[in-house]
Amino acid sequence: MATDKQPTVIKKYANRRLYHTGTSTYVTLEDLAGMVRDGEDFVVYDAKTGEDITRSVLTQIIFEEESKEGQNLLPVAFLRQLIRFYGDSLQALVPSYLEFSIENLTREQQKLREKMAQAFGPATAFQAMEEQVRANMAMFGEALKLFTPFTATRGGASGEGKPEGKAQEGKADAKAGAEKGGDLDELKRQVAEMQARLEKLTKG
Repeated sequence: MATDKQPTVIKKYANRRLYHTGTSTYVTLEDLAGMVRDGEDFVVYDAKTGEDITRSVLTQIIFEEESKEGQNLLPVAFLRQLIRFYGDSLQALVPSYLEFSIENLTREQQKLREKMAQAFGPATAFQAMEEQVRANMAMFGEALKLFTPFTATRGGASGEGKPEGKAQEGKADAKAGAEKGGDLDELKRQVAEMQARLEKLTKG
């Protein structure tokens, strides 16, 4: 939820020390992790260049947490698949989907906690999580259906498996080279629209 409070500024120096400008003290990655858990927003800047390095610092916090025994949240299969998406044509959609999924999980976490509290074993708890993932996929799938221009380009205008489908697909392939540059801009535009519509979908 947006607030009027400005995020705390953290400065990172060449010696890798992190300086909390609000308390005028040096902090650790563990301290920053605690701030995240407490809901305190912050940004991290390189003290020398002024570059915003918040993403890399947050990634480093995740790495530190994943290194702790029993703290693993990211399955190996997930990490492998995530790596495969770098450079893929769907790369632009991945951040939106991940953000959508984690926000939905955050909103539903109390319900999940109640289900897990009532569970008699790990299998029941896992089933509750699995149901939530399926719900996320279904909602995201509905959002993707809003982007009919993109799907029509791939599957033909009819979309009903008629004989003319292959001929139309051949024509689309012939135009692909000329439209490649425009498709990238179109994808960016549609991703932005999807983010807005996802918000309406989850709130409605």
